[in-house]
Amino acid sequence: QVQLVESGGGLVQPGGSLRLSCEASGSLNRPYVMGWYRQAPGKQREFVAQIVAIGTPNIGNPSYADSVKGRFAISKDLHRDAIYLQMDDLGPEDTAVYFCSFKSWGSNEGWGRGTQVTVSD
Repeated sequence: QVQLVESGGGLVQPGGSLRLSCEASGSLNRPYVMGWYRQAPGKQREFVAQIVAIGTPNIGNPSYADSVKGRFAISKDLHRDAIYLQMDDLGPEDTAVYFCSFKSWGSNEGWGRGTQVTVSD
Protein backbone atom coordinates (compact mmCIF):
# COMPACT_ATOMS: atom_id res chain seq x y z
CA GLN A 1 0.00 0.00 0.00
CA VAL A 2 1.18 3.47 -0.91
CA GLN A 3 0.88 6.42 1.47
CA LEU A 4 1.41 9.98 0.26
CA VAL A 5 1.59 13.05 2.47
CA GLU A 6 1.50 16.52 0.95
CA SER A 7 2.42 19.81 2.57
CA GLY A 8 3.13 23.41 1.63
CA GLY A 9 -0.19 24.77 0.44
CA GLY A 10 -1.59 28.07 1.59
CA LEU A 11 -2.76 31.54 0.65
CA VAL A 12 -0.56 33.68 -1.57
CA GLN A 13 -1.02 36.92 -3.47
CA PRO A 14 -0.95 36.98 -7.29
CA GLY A 15 2.61 36.88 -8.53
CA GLY A 16 3.77 35.07 -5.43
CA SER A 17 5.36 31.66 -4.95
CA LEU A 18 4.70 28.47 -3.03
CA ARG A 19 6.55 25.17 -2.72
CA LEU A 20 4.65 21.93 -2.29
CA SER A 21 6.16 18.76 -0.92
CA CYS A 22 5.03 15.16 -1.09
CA GLU A 23 6.62 12.13 0.51
CA ALA A 24 5.74 8.55 -0.36
CA SER A 25 5.98 5.64 2.02
CA GLY A 26 4.79 2.07 2.28
CA SER A 27 5.30 -0.65 -0.30
CA LEU A 28 6.73 1.12 -3.35
CA ASN A 29 7.57 -0.65 -6.59
CA ARG A 30 10.32 0.76 -8.76
CA PRO A 31 10.68 2.46 -11.12
CA TYR A 32 7.76 4.79 -10.53
CA VAL A 33 6.19 8.03 -11.60
CA MET A 34 5.28 10.69 -9.08
CA GLY A 35 3.41 13.80 -9.97
CA TRP A 36 0.98 16.56 -9.16
CA TYR A 37 -2.61 17.05 -10.21
CA ARG A 38 -5.02 19.78 -9.21
CA GLN A 39 -8.75 20.26 -8.96
CA ALA A 40 -10.41 23.65 -8.91
CA PRO A 41 -13.99 24.09 -7.63
CA GLY A 42 -16.49 22.80 -10.16
CA LYS A 43 -13.79 21.40 -12.44
CA GLN A 44 -12.29 18.00 -13.11
CA ARG A 45 -8.94 17.00 -11.74
CA GLU A 46 -6.18 17.94 -14.18
CA PHE A 47 -2.54 17.02 -14.69
CA VAL A 48 0.06 19.54 -13.56
CA ALA A 49 3.49 17.89 -13.66
CA GLN A 50 5.23 14.55 -13.21
CA ILE A 51 8.67 13.06 -12.91
CA VAL A 52 9.95 9.53 -13.40
CA ALA A 53 12.17 7.91 -10.80
CA ILE A 54 14.24 5.33 -12.66
CA GLY A 55 16.40 4.56 -9.67
CA THR A 56 18.02 6.60 -6.95
CA PRO A 57 19.37 9.08 -7.87
CA ASN A 58 18.47 8.67 -11.54
CA ILE A 59 15.38 10.48 -12.70
CA GLY A 60 13.79 11.03 -16.06
CA ASN A 61 12.91 14.33 -17.64
CA PRO A 62 9.93 16.04 -16.04
CA SER A 63 6.78 16.87 -17.96
CA TYR A 64 4.33 19.72 -17.46
CA ALA A 65 0.90 20.90 -18.43
CA ASP A 66 1.07 23.76 -20.91
CA SER A 67 -0.66 26.05 -18.42
CA VAL A 68 2.22 25.84 -15.93
CA LYS A 69 5.28 25.54 -18.18
CA GLY A 70 7.87 28.17 -17.33
CA ARG A 71 6.26 28.90 -13.95
CA PHE A 72 6.27 25.56 -12.11
CA ALA A 73 9.19 23.21 -11.55
CA ILE A 74 8.93 19.64 -10.28
CA SER A 75 11.90 17.96 -8.66
CA LYS A 76 12.70 14.80 -6.75
CA ASP A 77 14.70 14.37 -3.60
CA LEU A 78 17.90 12.49 -4.47
CA HIS A 79 17.79 10.26 -1.41
CA ARG A 80 14.12 9.95 -0.47
CA ASP A 81 10.89 9.03 -2.21
CA ALA A 82 9.75 12.63 -2.18
CA ILE A 83 8.93 15.23 -4.78
CA TYR A 84 8.53 18.97 -4.74
CA LEU A 85 6.62 21.48 -6.83
CA GLN A 86 8.04 24.99 -6.93
CA MET A 87 5.28 27.31 -8.12
CA ASP A 88 6.21 30.84 -9.18
CA ASP A 89 4.23 33.72 -10.67
CA LEU A 90 1.02 32.28 -9.30
CA GLY A 91 -2.30 33.59 -10.55
CA PRO A 92 -5.92 33.18 -9.46
CA GLU A 93 -6.29 30.45 -12.10
CA ASP A 94 -3.88 28.31 -10.08
CA THR A 95 -6.26 28.20 -7.13
CA ALA A 96 -7.10 24.55 -6.53
CA VAL A 97 -6.55 21.56 -4.32
CA TYR A 98 -3.25 20.00 -5.35
CA PHE A 99 -2.92 16.22 -5.15
CA CYS A 100 0.23 14.15 -5.17
CA SER A 101 0.15 10.93 -7.15
CA PHE A 102 2.26 7.78 -7.27
CA LYS A 103 2.11 5.13 -9.98
CA SER A 104 4.19 2.05 -10.63
CA TRP A 105 3.73 -1.41 -12.08
CA GLY A 106 1.47 -4.03 -10.63
CA SER A 107 -1.34 -1.64 -9.65
CA ASN A 108 1.01 -0.05 -7.14
CA GLU A 109 -0.44 3.44 -6.98
CA GLY A 110 -1.97 6.02 -4.71
CA TRP A 111 -3.13 9.57 -4.14
CA GLY A 112 -2.51 12.03 -1.38
CA ARG A 113 -5.34 13.78 0.42
CA GLY A 114 -4.55 17.09 -1.23
CA THR A 115 -3.35 20.50 -0.12
CA GLN A 116 -5.20 23.74 -0.79
CA VAL A 117 -3.53 26.50 -2.79
CA THR A 118 -5.38 29.81 -2.89
CA VAL A 119 -4.14 32.76 -4.94
CA SER A 120 -5.91 35.96 -3.98
CA ASP A 121 -5.32 39.56 -2.97
